[in-house]
Amino acid sequence: MQPSSDETLRTLLSDLYRNDSPGDLEKLSSQLLQILSQSSEDHDVPIGSSRWNGDDAVLITYANTVADDAAFGLQSLRGLVNRHLEPFARVIHVLPFLKSTSDGGFAVSSYQTIEKEYGDWSDLNALAEGRRLMADLVLNHVSASHPWVQQFLRHEQPGESCVLEASPDPCWNDVVRPRSSALFTQLSGPHGRRQVWTTFGPDQVDLDWHHPQVLIGFIELLNRLLSHGVRWIRLDAVGFVWKEPNTSCIHLPQAHRLVEVLRFLLDRHGPDRVVVTETNVPEQENLSYLRNGQEAHLAYNFPLPPLLLEAAMSGRADLLNAWLARWPELPNQTGLLNFTACHDGVGLRPLEGLMADQRVLQLLMGCERRGGLISHRRLRNGEEVPYEINISWWSAMADGGIDPGHHQRSRFLLTQLLVMALPGIPAFYLPALLATPNDLARFRRTGHRRDLNRPQFKLDAIERRLQDPDADATNVLAALRHALEVRSSQQALHPDAAMTVLSSDRSDLVILKRSRDDDNALYAVHNITPNRLTLSLAQLKAEFDNGFVDCLSGQSFSAQQQPSIEPYAVHWLVKP
Repeated sequence: MQPSSDETLRTLLSDLYRNDSPGDLEKLSSQLLQILSQSSEDHDVPIGSSRWNGDDAVLITYANTVADDAAFGLQSLRGLVNRHLEPFARVIHVLPFLKSTSDGGFAVSSYQTIEKEYGDWSDLNALAEGRRLMADLVLNHVSASHPWVQQFLRHEQPGESCVLEASPDPCWNDVVRPRSSALFTQLSGPHGRRQVWTTFGPDQVDLDWHHPQVLIGFIELLNRLLSHGVRWIRLDAVGFVWKEPNTSCIHLPQAHRLVEVLRFLLDRHGPDRVVVTETNVPEQENLSYLRNGQEAHLAYNFPLPPLLLEAAMSGRADLLNAWLARWPELPNQTGLLNFTACHDGVGLRPLEGLMADQRVLQLLMGCERRGGLISHRRLRNGEEVPYEINISWWSAMADGGIDPGHHQRSRFLLTQLLVMALPGIPAFYLPALLATPNDLARFRRTGHRRDLNRPQFKLDAIERRLQDPDADATNVLAALRHALEVRSSQQALHPDAAMTVLSSDRSDLVILKRSRDDDNALYAVHNITPNRLTLSLAQLKAEFDNGFVDCLSGQSFSAQQQPSIEPYAVHWLVKP
């Protein structure tokens, strides 16, 4: 006999709050379900139902990336998407839009209020019309200005129970850090100074998830988001949320259990809800949130950006091919969010065990030559090591020689088309789609390295650019829009279709076979080099007795032909 939903939730909660009585857990369970019932569609997820399909793509953007003097940020964004970006935006990930004080919105200071310049909750509703929205739950911390922190400093509830107070102690010596700032910060209040955890910086105060009040607060926020068109939830830096003495304080069992709780509640809310984990860590740690099929629906595919970046820069795909050949087998209804550029830098921790130090060094030097910067994190012994590369993806695709624009557009398109050819959901960062170089002026103004790749645009300037037939942005969008249309018509490129790597021992080509059945396979061929290559059917290990068609270009080939592949070209080959 299967346990009831209420019993399942109580069991999950009992692993988080082991000192709470059965009565307390039952009360907490009922409270959480009651909060979400206010906006619930009251659906159970149909067995075998799919949360995504072949035309799904995610557009990543800040609410104020597009500025218009006559409109709020969410309104300007909606206008641009509706006019130019619809195929890229079946799902829009609006990066943190709640009121905040720093870190690009990730230091949230209010769970009730949207930043004034972005608009209000009705503008979020309008953006959600005809599409799904993804929003962040910043689970690890809040702004030092958040009401919980201010209550904590006054010894008032609920903040007194919500903020993580701690001080330097040998029991924290093994804590894994993503930053080089101090782990603890002293805050001043009316009753003196108190020391708190600040994993990500002094304005981002860690929460104490040992207390159910924190979970209740986030479920109230989750209900508010779901009530305004959000369907996908991104769990920001979820691996850091739970702290225990004498541990690394990352990916602890309770962090996994928390993801399970949120997944359970979201599944109860409706059949198209999706939990996405964001853990910029080595590959197996990242995949751990997918392995049992009960936690995340999707996880960011963090090894992909640095491996693809290195391949495109060096013209060598050996490491990329070897990694692709080990593509993980994941439970049904789970997958990977595949991306290149995003609002953060290109993470380097996912390369651990995948790339030798000397090649990593060459990658860093190549990015610095293209105007990029390197951010660091501090190890337990105090040593600082590279943590991420801060660079726009368009600038990263520049040539390292005399002419930076040589093959830049082709190299850029290759990386985006490869993302589309992989199992999972493709995601695109708006500034990258607009072929935007490093924003040096913004970086000089703020001093924040990530601002190199967090530009803001005037809406009229974007419109003028997209009316120029020779502009890089115009050509990039046209090529990728066409590819998305082709992708949606090819069952072989469905997010759940199987993949076989036919180039695992090569460094010049990346050849992927995607299929739901062998009669309808698609062969995605990528020339990762600056040289013209020749493709033979033997390389495809496929039967093309009647020839084949490149469904990207529409060009047909006979079975005897050996087509030339231009530098950085991509072909999607199918039977005619």
